[in-house]
Amino acid sequence: MTHIAVLGSTNMDLVAYVAKAPQRGETVTGQEFRTIPGGKGANQAVAAVRAGADVSLVGAVGVDAFGSQLRSTLEHSGVNTDHLRTTEGPSGTAHIVVDDEGGNAIVVIPGANGTVTDLAPGDEGLIATADGLLLQLEIPQSAVLAGAEAARSHGVRTILTPSPVQPLPPELLGAVDLLVPNEHEAAALTGATDPRRAAAALLDQVPEVVITLGSAGCLYAARGAEPLTVHAPRVTAVDSTGAGDTFVGTLAVALAEGREMPEALRWASAAAALSVQRIGATSSMPYRAEIETQASRTLRSTS
Repeated sequence: MTHIAVLGSTNMDLVAYVAKAPQRGETVTGQEFRTIPGGKGANQAVAAVRAGADVSLVGAVGVDAFGSQLRSTLEHSGVNTDHLRTTEGPSGTAHIVVDDEGGNAIVVIPGANGTVTDLAPGDEGLIATADGLLLQLEIPQSAVLAGAEAARSHGVRTILTPSPVQPLPPELLGAVDLLVPNEHEAAALTGATDPRRAAAALLDQVPEVVITLGSAGCLYAARGAEPLTVHAPRVTAVDSTGAGDTFVGTLAVALAEGREMPEALRWASAAAALSVQRIGATSSMPYRAEIETQASRTLRSTS
């Protein structure tokens, strides 16, 4: 079975559902509140498991009740947590507002994730056995760099989601094989609001880029090749939380299985389209059989 390693965050998502998100200084009445295990690292790990991979998560949770619940949820989902540390203090949390159009706004408080500043003993050995390494930026950048460099030294494909967006040092970008920002992150990293221009600028720093475009699909660009746009299936979104992580986790599995990039992107887009039709992050992520069905249906409708 394909093995994906994930180095990243685990958070408890505290989600408020509202008709319209409040403006600054405004109070609105919510419709519902839920606590849902999440965090970009955990989200991508669960997405990859459900897409059919054997997945290990490197990260940290706190000693609070959230930490126990996060670990239990990951293990129940099939994620290997042998490299998920428990540290003093609280677990990470994400405070999320979701509106009736499925849009969201998020405040992340790192908690235990902030203690992951480097690889622990055994982490590099785990990464070396993987068919791909997934990275994000909800843990300190020093650990992200250490993970990327470990993967590069062992010939493991590294996929970085630059979220929350922040300046990326050349040494990190130099160890990344595939960068997957959304269109807003790509613009923030390059200053170019047009995705094609942003992708061209990013290719000066990494060999491959996928810019996700929400309901418009995604744009793939690689050095020496023409850009490729893959359209997303048309669906009615109810909650976009975790859609990007669903896309990346599924894409990593597809590529590790040897699928060509166009097929891998269609597969990942199908998974993301399924996730936005459901509530929550990990709770919304589809299983492999569902992804195959949606991808086949989309291919038939466009052929």
